[in-house]
Amino acid sequence: MKTRRPFYMLILALPFITGLCALFIGTYEITPSMVLRSLIPNVPFLHSLQDIPERAIITEIRLPRIILAGLVGLILSGSGVTLQGLFRNPLVDPYILGLSAGAALGCALSIGFLPHWPTQPLAFIFGITAVMLAYMIARTQGEISRLPLVLSGVIMSAFFTALVSIVKFMVDPHKLQAIVYWLMGSFSLAGWDAVKIALIGVMALFPIHLMRWRINVLSMGEDEARTLGINVKRDRIVLLIASSLAVSIAVSVSGIIGWVGLIVPHLVRMATGPDHTRLVPLSMAGGATFMILADTVARSLTGLDVPVGIVTAILGAPFFIYLMKRGGKESWGS
Repeated sequence: MKTRRPFYMLILALPFITGLCALFIGTYEITPSMVLRSLIPNVPFLHSLQDIPERAIITEIRLPRIILAGLVGLILSGSGVTLQGLFRNPLVDPYILGLSAGAALGCALSIGFLPHWPTQPLAFIFGITAVMLAYMIARTQGEISRLPLVLSGVIMSAFFTALVSIVKFMVDPHKLQAIVYWLMGSFSLAGWDAVKIALIGVMALFPIHLMRWRINVLSMGEDEARTLGINVKRDRIVLLIASSLAVSIAVSVSGIIGWVGLIVPHLVRMATGPDHTRLVPLSMAGGATFMILADTVARSLTGLDVPVGIVTAILGAPFFIYLMKRGGKESWGS
């Protein structure tokens, strides 16, 4: 454990290192000295920047966007590793279980028909509904196993995506354009207000961080967990609500961004092992790093601002195929 501590510290520090490097990258070239003068006023031997374009680009465009991307990646990856441990299935994540699609329906209804209603409560209501329905369908097969849960999540995703399509069909063209672009997943409209909302989602993951050792027990199976004195039903509900609330808030500020909660926890698990006391915080840090990198590629790849959801989908689909191929050869946590 002590020999791997520097490696763990590096993973925890990567979001900050990656975020700082991302400040230098973009279609508008900005030197490191300009970034330094913008972030730290009154630096000795450097003239401070006042109302010039570079300072506005750094502090009002790039910095909130990078922070928002990191927070959303942290939420999606933290929720993904929780759901994987909760359902003992490395193939699930908020996107595959239908949580993101359910939250998207709530957000689409808010944009299209209920503009005076807060987006986050509607996203949470429909997000938790999608997950519970997927769980109930898979439960009809008896003990929750890998294939029924994945199939149930696919069913719920398709169902709620169809409902979102009905909303898109019924709204006027201006709102339709906003919904379609939002569904692609993007941080192009990131601002400090969105960062504050995302911080609430991060706070919703706090119970998961405190209960992460219990996920180890829950991942052993219901009978084993009860034998060890764990209240399975209560802990499962708390973890599920915390994950759903956090993801719903993330979806409300960024749109649907899939695969992050699948790719990152699995990579971290392969590198550090299945112990959730380490896996949960390291997955959160890895998710933040991954999302910052993906968004930096999305906004710098071309002159256009490519939605980051497209980048994560291109990376995620082949990785899911890889997990499916590996799935029959490995047991949970190996």
